[in-house]
Amino acid sequence: MTDQDNAQSYTDMDLLRFTTAGSVDDGKSTLIGRLLYDSKAIFEDQLEAIEKTSEQRGDENMNLALLTDGLRAEREQGITIDVAYRYFATPRRKFIIADTPGHIQYTRNMVTGASTANLAIILVDARKGLIEQTCRHSFIADLLRIQHVVIAINKMDLVDWSEERFLEIKEQFRRFASRLDSIVEVTFIPISALKGDNVAETSENMPWYKGPTLLYHLETVYIGSDENHVSARFPVQWVIRPHSDEHHDFRGYAGRVAGGVFKPGDQVVVQPSGFNAVIEAVHTMDGELKKVFAPLSAAITLDREIDISRGDMIAKPNNPPSVGQDIEAMICWFSEKPLCSRGKFILRHTTKDTKAVIRDIKYKVDINTLHKIEDDLEFRLNDIGRISLRTAAPLCYDPYKMNRSTGSFILVDPFTNETMGAAMII
Repeated sequence: MTDQDNAQSYTDMDLLRFTTAGSVDDGKSTLIGRLLYDSKAIFEDQLEAIEKTSEQRGDENMNLALLTDGLRAEREQGITIDVAYRYFATPRRKFIIADTPGHIQYTRNMVTGASTANLAIILVDARKGLIEQTCRHSFIADLLRIQHVVIAINKMDLVDWSEERFLEIKEQFRRFASRLDSIVEVTFIPISALKGDNVAETSENMPWYKGPTLLYHLETVYIGSDENHVSARFPVQWVIRPHSDEHHDFRGYAGRVAGGVFKPGDQVVVQPSGFNAVIEAVHTMDGELKKVFAPLSAAITLDREIDISRGDMIAKPNNPPSVGQDIEAMICWFSEKPLCSRGKFILRHTTKDTKAVIRDIKYKVDINTLHKIEDDLEFRLNDIGRISLRTAAPLCYDPYKMNRSTGSFILVDPFTNETMGAAMII
């Protein structure tokens, strides 16, 4: 096999985005460091630097958490504050990891890191079992429709590799997860991130566990069904008009496919105007394509000229998105400024920006019990609940459970440009 063939094979490899979650000190950064170390994704100079830093700090073992905890405050306190993204690959799959914070005050950072994930690894300290942050992060994973969840029961070395303790925590989580709707697959794996047991290699200390290692599960979990290939959605990001002699009359609509498949000859409808057209061609930098699907980017040309601008959506006439100005959504509040009824924001949805006003705050959610709180409707930092709002211009949207791209938006403060909250359309 030539170098070119190897490069092409590598490019065509499947990509899994996953996030780590759990309470502070559960070992999230150490686990990621262990995955990078065991998959040979660490350069020698990085390894030497970590060994040296660990020695200077007086750590008994090499501190693999230093691979992701890059902020000075993170290293000093031994906690994760910001979302750290790391890339690695094995012969079977490519990976992008989002290492998210465990502290309750950084829940918004966890939401940010998990928003694009296909899978969530929720770590549980074997000594503590399920605690508030475990429930919080599981609920957020469910809210963000992360369909694949791994409950990694860490620090098994500190409970003498006890099968009984593993089964006890497994039953605790099953009782809690019975109230969650979106999680399709839950896998329980007992591990020791510090020592590497059941991370990349099968543990000799836990012969009673017959399941896969964490890395093998990540390599083999099927995520093909996570994308919506039924509802065709193409939010227009840019109208391409070169105004050159070579492409004098070219008018292409560029964007990223948010769902379904588009190919030349397809009948399409442009929302919110409702005008119909036929796709003439699908263009990329490498030439024309016979079809394009999520999550690829392309430029589409139509057989007739229609007034289309950024923020419009190209769809199929037999399955169009909802179009409206009154939106119901679940929101995660990111700001220290409280959310109040009649608050005004900039709403950013796919490629569209519009003004929006909060019409009503319905309820907040108690993370521990999943019960509705209706007597305290002031949203504060990290609160989650349901709101209704009205936009100045019509939105082309789907429920979040059908399409994560067209079913989500953020609210931005029009004066400070601060992201105030992230929401999932119901």
